[in-house]
Amino acid sequence: MLTNERHAYILQLLEEKQTVKIQQLVESTGASESTIRRDLTDLEQLQKLTRVFGGATVTGQNLLEPSIFDKSTQFLDEKIKIAEFASSLVQQGDSVFLDAGTTTFQLIPFLKDKDLVVVTNGLTLVEALNEQGITTYLTGGLMKPRTGAFVGSQTIQALQNYRFDSCFLGINGCHPDYGYTTPDPEEAAVKQVASSLARKTFVLADHSKINKISFAKIMDLERATLIVDEISKEANAMLEKKTIVKVVTR
Repeated sequence: MLTNERHAYILQLLEEKQTVKIQQLVESTGASESTIRRDLTDLEQLQKLTRVFGGATVTGQNLLEPSIFDKSTQFLDEKIKIAEFASSLVQQGDSVFLDAGTTTFQLIPFLKDKDLVVVTNGLTLVEALNEQGITTYLTGGLMKPRTGAFVGSQTIQALQNYRFDSCFLGINGCHPDYGYTTPDPEEAAVKQVASSLARKTFVLADHSKINKISFAKIMDLERATLIVDEISKEANAMLEKKTIVKVVTR
């Protein structure tokens, strides 16, 4: 396969799968590993892709963070469906962490009669929690204007004061090799800490997040149960090798 043919093949595969692995390209093209690495370097210099450990991903998507308004209007029905199912996993009187996501926001109406204590780093969640009469602690810290999420050392320090029965996290990407990811390393760190303080962690993700990779790793798949509205058989088979996947069928 000529160089331009390999480049075209790599870009086509990226368009279909969002990520490619070096070993996969070696096997499918018959080229050596060093040749594939050069191909990926050349394509990155042309801004056609972004190199990641062990492969490459689509350029730009791994750093893009939509605003809270943009995210709240995307896949709303799916998020409500996921949230309603997730609420069934919360027991009466639990202590719960809800992170600053639009799917976690949709959980709130389903939690109103459970006599909970909720801790959140999401400013946009507070009013809704208050309206439902849910006892709420807000972490504080540095607020991100686009998402209303509190992040940074003060947020993490505040979290250390709590322990949770359940932790519910939103993500930007879920991939069998690269785990759960989000664009901002500081927000990833907050999610990591909140999860480490919980007996159980649940990741809430609509189908658009599956097989996507963002810039900052939150944790490996096995650290949390994934709740998703729909998923292909192929992706489900890959993910179930590493974690529990609950597909909401309602």
